[in-house]
Amino acid sequence: MVRVVLPAHLRTLARAEAEVRLEVEGQVTQRSVLDALEARYPMLSGTLRDHVTQKRRAFVRFFACEQDLSHESPDEPLPLPVASGAEPLLVVGAIAGGRIS
Repeated sequence: MVRVVLPAHLRTLARAEAEVRLEVEGQVTQRSVLDALEARYPMLSGTLRDHVTQKRRAFVRFFACEQDLSHESPDEPLPLPVASGAEPLLVVGAIAGGRIS
C-alpha cells in the first residue's frame, strides 16, 4: 500500500482525503504511483503530468524521505520507505511569483 499526500486544491478536485492509499502493481515508481492515482481519481488526469508527453507539470513537485524527486526519472524505483507505505509520497504545488511592491 503506497501513501500519497495531495495538496488542498487537488484534494478538492478529487474529493479525496489529504492522504490517499493506493495499491500499486509491480515496481513502485513515480509513473506507477501516478498511474494508480489517475486510475482511482480520473479527474486528476492531466493535472500532475502532461496528457501527451506524460512529463511532470512545471509547478508540481514530488518529495519523499526529505528528498526532492521531481527531476528523477519517472521509472526510477521510489525509496523503500515509500514503496512499503512507511513514508508517503508528497505531491506539492510549487509557487512562483515576482516581487511585491
